[in-house]
Amino acid sequence: MNIFVILKQTFDTEEKIVIQNGEVSEDGVKFVINPYDEYAVEEALRLKEQHGGQVTVISVGPPRTAEALRTALAMGADEAVLIANDRIQTDEYGISVVLAAYLSKVSADVILGGNFSVDHGAGQVAVRLARLLQLPHASSITKLDITNGTALVLRDAEGDTETIEVALPALFTAQQGLNEPRYPSLPGIMKAKKKPFRQLGLDELGLSEGDIASRTERTALSLPPQRNAGQILQGELKEQVAELVSKLRTEAKVI
Repeated sequence: MNIFVILKQTFDTEEKIVIQNGEVSEDGVKFVINPYDEYAVEEALRLKEQHGGQVTVISVGPPRTAEALRTALAMGADEAVLIANDRIQTDEYGISVVLAAYLSKVSADVILGGNFSVDHGAGQVAVRLARLLQLPHASSITKLDITNGTALVLRDAEGDTETIEVALPALFTAQQGLNEPRYPSLPGIMKAKKKPFRQLGLDELGLSEGDIASRTERTALSLPPQRNAGQILQGELKEQVAELVSKLRTEAKVI
């Protein structure tokens, strides 16, 4: 079974976000595998343990993304592919085009990714990729069983659960609860240094900057407004209700 995992390197969720000149500052920041993509890596490794085959992790990003890919190799993935190029300055649409250009040239039985990334939170790349590759997909899955070329999945549906049967090859995105990702072991970290690691650019994929031009534009970026201290309303219950309604109307402007 050929299993591919698309992953992204993101800020550690414990990092403090600092915005400078309209951009998120990366000075001194720790980067990790996007947490939802960790579930995808773990599920790929479990599928390999059950059915045999190979796990390849692939990412589109700056050179520092190699660290996240090597972590996935240390977890147990067999190969890694980094598509890094100074000309790749694009949005979710463009990233999906880049990934499709690579994955359309390989034979994949299963493609896994995270439900969304914790930095942008768009949840678009994997779904767009499935469309470009003309593959069936199921998003936000919490269970995956594969038998005789068919996948039976449970997916989170905003508090409810759906059961879906999908023929392979197919693409799936992982939701929290799918599994518990393993930690890289010391032997795994040592083995990762010798595993195949390819780096590609747009030219190797036959793409131009125009092919991956952004379809969206970010016009502004700002931190949420600072939370004000709470207030305790005084007086009788009727007086408190009247004051609360007044504040909601004149200060919060929500009614």
